[in-house]
Amino acid sequence: MGLWVTVPGLLLLYFLTQTLGVPAFLAGATLLLPKLVDIVVHPLLGSRSDRQARRTGHRRGMLRWGLLLAVAWTAMFSVPGGLTGTSAALWVGGCYIAGNLLFACFQVPYLTTPSDLRIGYHERTRVFLFRMVFLTLGLLAAGVSAPSLVASGERGAYARMALLLAGGLVLSGLLAVRGVRRLTDHCGFKAPGERAHSVREDVRAAWRDRDFRALLLSYLFTGTTTHLFLAALPFYTQYVLRDRSLTAVLMGAFLVPATVVGPLWLRVSRRTGKQRGLLIAQGMFLAGSLALLPGRALGTAATLGVVVVMGAAFAGLQLFAFSMLPDVVAAAEARGAADAGAYTGVWTATEATGTAVGPYVYAAVLAAAGFVSTTEGTTVAQTDPALRALLWGFTALPAVLMGIALFFQRRYGLDRAAGRISAPSRTPASTTGLPSPDGHRPLSP
Repeated sequence: MGLWVTVPGLLLLYFLTQTLGVPAFLAGATLLLPKLVDIVVHPLLGSRSDRQARRTGHRRGMLRWGLLLAVAWTAMFSVPGGLTGTSAALWVGGCYIAGNLLFACFQVPYLTTPSDLRIGYHERTRVFLFRMVFLTLGLLAAGVSAPSLVASGERGAYARMALLLAGGLVLSGLLAVRGVRRLTDHCGFKAPGERAHSVREDVRAAWRDRDFRALLLSYLFTGTTTHLFLAALPFYTQYVLRDRSLTAVLMGAFLVPATVVGPLWLRVSRRTGKQRGLLIAQGMFLAGSLALLPGRALGTAATLGVVVVMGAAFAGLQLFAFSMLPDVVAAAEARGAADAGAYTGVWTATEATGTAVGPYVYAAVLAAAGFVSTTEGTTVAQTDPALRALLWGFTALPAVLMGIALFFQRRYGLDRAAGRISAPSRTPASTTGLPSPDGHRPLSP
């Protein structure tokens, strides 16, 4: 997941506009349109995953389809030499659609797993802490290595990068399938209810859930903000900081803290609850975006410091949002409202929308300011309005978007409505490894 989310989000817009000669507006549309397909596909896959879980007692069948993602991944960056401009955009967009469909086959059942486990409120956070740490390691490996491998900006460099990292996609996918099986065997599997729902009913039930709706809208704007940050970073380092090699450095500064602060966020969760922790993380990211407004005048060292803080906030954004999703699902299932796969399908469709809207919004800002695209080996002097758009689109715009995310997140009330779940578990089962009275089986220490 770290590879697929990071590299296209970080490099694809830059690859289209600076190597393939695709105009900025068309490049943004090339990233957006495949994600619009996801809005329809993910809820369908969520409901299909529920049906498979009822029939087989697990969701691993769809997971295995995700192992083919490496094929679409490699093709997406291996654009034939004769294609530039519109034809290159069509090639990349077609491969991106295929890749997103295969990724969805993996992502939907994978993210449903914590909702399937017979575990409680804080143990769901522990599950997602491990997920967040390893996801961030994937983000770090991809975010540092990929820009270094394509530093020349040549087509061949992008193709070699994709081929080298494809092995990581396959290996991590195989490990994930095995890990999901072992985790569900250990903790127990909660099969969806016997009564099947139509996809339309599932989506309606999820949207009527007030807490899920608030969490969903907040995460839509959070995801839009973070993926705008990734897409804009190469432009910021090249045109504002005037040193493209800083792309890998800033990605490292952003992601290294995210790999180590997870336990601190877990302590925040146990002390204040996930809702307050998420609001703190969103506020930190908003403040960091505004702190980068001075651009090159801020200095490299101060810029690195700000990005480190934003990376620590990013870890909280991931951990809390994703660990709150199974809390909402558990509350909905207790009411008989919907099944886990249905909620996850709507969630991942929203996530896919954020990953596309962020780069698209930034591309639209560049296009409106007159940014000029180029092909490999050529450079173009950008106008002052384009350079200002580069800076403001990387700083002020993410701050506004994260402010909207904060607004929606404050409407989430599940932690307040069930304040008892914000306290650490006091059942003896939490230390014995035996099932608790409510049927939840704690994880091993």
